[in-house]
Amino acid sequence: MKNLSLDLRKGNTKWSLKLKLLRGSWNICWLLLFRPTPKRLGNSWRQWLLRRFGTVIRGEALVLPSCRITQPWKLELGDGVAIGEKVEIYNYALVSIGAMSVVSQYSYLCTGTHDYTHPHMPLISKPINIGSECWIAADVFIAPGINIGDGSVVGARSVVTKDMPAWTVCAGNPCKSIKPRIIRNTS
Repeated sequence: MKNLSLDLRKGNTKWSLKLKLLRGSWNICWLLLFRPTPKRLGNSWRQWLLRRFGTVIRGEALVLPSCRITQPWKLELGDGVAIGEKVEIYNYALVSIGAMSVVSQYSYLCTGTHDYTHPHMPLISKPINIGSECWIAADVFIAPGINIGDGSVVGARSVVTKDMPAWTVCAGNPCKSIKPRIIRNTS
């Protein structure tokens, strides 16, 4: 096999000036108007800002101020979604989170990767879909192109590199299905 060298200077993101300006505007907005808001009292304001930048929020969502969202115009949140402290939503493709789902602190939703077989390592992006009534526990990494089925629980510090089935408790590195998630009847 011939040893080829990389030349990352020749990579071309092909981002338009409009997109660069939009991202710059969002970063300034996040720094000055989103991040400094109080946790609970500022939530309506943060939702308003996200909607102005194109986020689709169906109903109400809780998005804490330390959450980082790369491109809010590629984010869809269902009613009752909660995004915890210091969650990173690195969304070069759409991230969709279904109703009543929780993404806990320090989790990282990553839609972007690179084609390491190409000498310029171009960016590749694939959407992430988290179903309704899911719990993504603390410090979970979700890779590009992943679907998490409705009602699933992903255990803390898991690395999700494959789709996870609905109503399943999953955990590990790599993440795998452990057992069915059964909701107790408390009435």
